[in-house]
Amino acid sequence: MELIANQVIFYLLSAIIVIFSILTVTTRRLLHAATYLLFVLFATAGIYFQLDYHFLGAVQVTIYAGGIIVLYVFSILLTSRVGDKAEKPAALKIWGGLFAAIAGVGITLYLILRHQFPPSSYQAGEIDMKEIGHALMGFEKYQYILPFEAVSILLLACIIGGIMIARKR
Repeated sequence: MELIANQVIFYLLSAIIVIFSILTVTTRRLLHAATYLLFVLFATAGIYFQLDYHFLGAVQVTIYAGGIIVLYVFSILLTSRVGDKAEKPAALKIWGGLFAAIAGVGITLYLILRHQFPPSSYQAGEIDMKEIGHALMGFEKYQYILPFEAVSILLLACIIGGIMIARKR
């Protein structure tokens, strides 16, 4: 019974991701697109939680659903009015995007179906938080303090840019 419930939840979250992803790229209202993207990010976090990756789910909710969406909404509100609509794209761009999407799905399906996946000896479960912390904050091989600091400088530059844009108004 638990397996059926997990499958129902997975398919529900997958349907939410697909539907709101399509709505995100097809709506012409910018704030609606940001809101639809928020639903996609929450559903993605739900899948992470369902897979027992609690750290990854929490990061998804706090960083992406919390921080990035706030940044998008902030930039939308600074650069346009609330009721603004995006321009309707040209037919050539619509067909080009549709062709690229279909080609991407085709290539992905081909690679997944043709690849021989080895049997996994990995046991499902989450890595200890202490190991994640050491990997993020270490400066030895396969540790990520330099990219972590580079991202913090990038985010600081974005904050300063947002303040400068807001001051000009």
